[in-house]
Amino acid sequence: MESPGKVKTIKSFLGDDFKVMSSQGHIRDIEPVGKNSLGIDIEHGYEPNYVIDSDKERLVEELRREVAKSDVVWLASDEDREGEAIAWHLYQVLGLQNKETHRIVFSTITKSDVLDGIANPRDIDYNLVNAQQARRVLDRIVGFELSPVLWKKVTTGLSAGRVQSVAVRLIVEKEREIESFRASSAYRTFADFIGINPGDASVLRCELNHRFSHKKDAIEFLESLNSAQFIVRDVQRKPMTHMPAPPFITSTLQQEAARKFKFPVSKTMRLAQSLYESGAITYMRTDSVTLSSLALATCKEVIAQQYGQEYVHTRQFRNKTKGAQEAHEAIRPAYMNRMTAGNTRDEQRLYELIWKRTIASQMAEAQSEKTTIEVSVHGSKFAFVATGEVITFDGFTRVYVQSSDEAEEERRILPAMSPRERLRLQGAEAIQTYAKPPFRYNDATLVDRMEKLGIGRPSTYATIIDTIQHVKYVEKGSVPGVKRDVAILSLKNGMVQEKQKTELYGADAQRFLPTDLGRVTNDFLVAHFPDILSYDFTAHEEEQFDRIAAGRADWVSTVDSFYKKFQPLVDAVPGGKVEGRLLGTDPETGEPVLAKISKIGPCVQLGDAAVAKPRFASLKKHQSIFSITLAEALDLFKTALPLTLGEHEGKPVVIGEGKYGPYVYYDKLFISIPKGKDPLTITMDEALEMIAEKQNISVPIHEWGTTQVLNGRYGAYIHTPEGNYQLPKGIDPVTMTENEVQAIIAQSEPNKTGKRTFRRKSAK
Repeated sequence: MESPGKVKTIKSFLGDDFKVMSSQGHIRDIEPVGKNSLGIDIEHGYEPNYVIDSDKERLVEELRREVAKSDVVWLASDEDREGEAIAWHLYQVLGLQNKETHRIVFSTITKSDVLDGIANPRDIDYNLVNAQQARRVLDRIVGFELSPVLWKKVTTGLSAGRVQSVAVRLIVEKEREIESFRASSAYRTFADFIGINPGDASVLRCELNHRFSHKKDAIEFLESLNSAQFIVRDVQRKPMTHMPAPPFITSTLQQEAARKFKFPVSKTMRLAQSLYESGAITYMRTDSVTLSSLALATCKEVIAQQYGQEYVHTRQFRNKTKGAQEAHEAIRPAYMNRMTAGNTRDEQRLYELIWKRTIASQMAEAQSEKTTIEVSVHGSKFAFVATGEVITFDGFTRVYVQSSDEAEEERRILPAMSPRERLRLQGAEAIQTYAKPPFRYNDATLVDRMEKLGIGRPSTYATIIDTIQHVKYVEKGSVPGVKRDVAILSLKNGMVQEKQKTELYGADAQRFLPTDLGRVTNDFLVAHFPDILSYDFTAHEEEQFDRIAAGRADWVSTVDSFYKKFQPLVDAVPGGKVEGRLLGTDPETGEPVLAKISKIGPCVQLGDAAVAKPRFASLKKHQSIFSITLAEALDLFKTALPLTLGEHEGKPVVIGEGKYGPYVYYDKLFISIPKGKDPLTITMDEALEMIAEKQNISVPIHEWGTTQVLNGRYGAYIHTPEGNYQLPKGIDPVTMTENEVQAIIAQSEPNKTGKRTFRRKSAK
């Protein structure tokens, strides 16, 4: 087994004749990148050098012992590429070539499926193994080759990935699309009509089929309504049929859980994994929308029993997703008559969503009647229109309605109207509206966009989205928006009156926002690796993996083709750091001011590094190197670090900022400022307290020339010009003699790095 969560469930199905164990995921991987090692032999067919994970060595030994005692070994990892690769690694590492070994898979952790899997074993599918191997090797090559380039060009510690960098590009380009958006305004005109007969009290609200660009045109039209006649020109009634959505696949489950419950993609997959391992649902990594004949039959029974025969409509959906060939069935409940499952409230909510979607997919279409009423305005080329919809048979919507990322129109029931019927105007207004900027991505829309572009695969989306946030290229946050005035023109008592209302625009909640680091990194990669960062190219590579999985392409040739395009681009990258954005010149010093990414993050720089050591100031949280002005930058330097608080005993006390955060500097001592403490608020008295504490830590206990016993932060130690020595346990530093100290020095190796790696003394 691959996952420990399945062991207990499967053990209960098989009895004492079987020993069920878990590999706890992958047991080995390509060796870590070394100083001169990629972990892949590029010269010899891109052969990976696999090593057992250090934390899995004990488990592997236990598995080997159990294999030696067994007559038959069943490899039952998941049915996707990763699962197939895990089975192959186990086959290799456990030496199963000479043991009767079977590969089995099951889409649900139910007794019938497990026993059926054992009754119908197969061989390891090396096409799936090679597809996984190609992806892993290719991702290692890209990460290994690109990351050092980013360290040299942008800043240290950055990473790049074949798919993650393209996902960042999507978010960066969306943000720039929003920034370049210029909203134009127009006036939407609405009117309320009633019948001319005294008993006609029903109000028909309509919208004009034209929007005015200018206020004066809207006012003129409203004024013209005073003398106009209104007649129902046309009434159309059209029957509508609404089809249910297909059962869930991985990506649609991720999207719908994000829309309905605001679940991050990673949370959805974690909950689904738990439901699968407990036997509640089928395998959750799938691109297939088909259902088994058993599932279709049980859905039919449940629908007929709970809702009536008229709601039954058995159908088999066909797959339209590119490259969908890794799984056999959609995500569905293992038992369709089980309406609830899950150990936590979130698991229960996700299970209920899966159950409803599956059941709804096998229910009758919803029927409705859409009515459109058109009202003519005498003497005008424009007309007012009203639409409404009435559900005549709820069908699948009785159970489930799919969410949408777009604003859904409200369904209205319109009053009964007849063609040529005359109407009376009750009121009219023209409201100034602005075009809306594009929405930023959230979990659901980002997954949807990646899927449509063919970037990555549904099983990888959670990892990709987590990674780009972890490496600080993207963050999930909210944009507060800006207030603006909107004009409302109302026709009252024959006069057009104007009033203003305030609305908020540009606000976004819990959306993906690119950081300055993400933008700079993206811009560099797009400039120097345009093909690798191309959406089409990335999708092409995914298609190649699918071809390998289907046995229609060779994995080594696929990797080689990529490498021969990729490596020359790496070699062609010019030297030097990415230049910052020049904001202007400091009027006092005449030195240039730049906004850039440095070791301390987004910052502004005063001075030319090629001439002298420049000054730096970190940006505030709401500022960006892409929008900060010269005046804002110069203000930052007024309170920028380093900041000299004053002098103590003739030596300066300075607040500085380094790679690992802010610090107090005094007389060659660096004292870290605690997290959460604003370095700009530290007073001279507080700094002196921190200095005194640091100095007391290093007070000598004994001194014999250049040899000292010091009281350090982590306990006492011996200090010599050659390095520091740790004291053996049980030694009292206060009563130590010089001979004892020299004996410890003679028998120990000094820590020549200057870093004190001594452990804290254990509590007695």
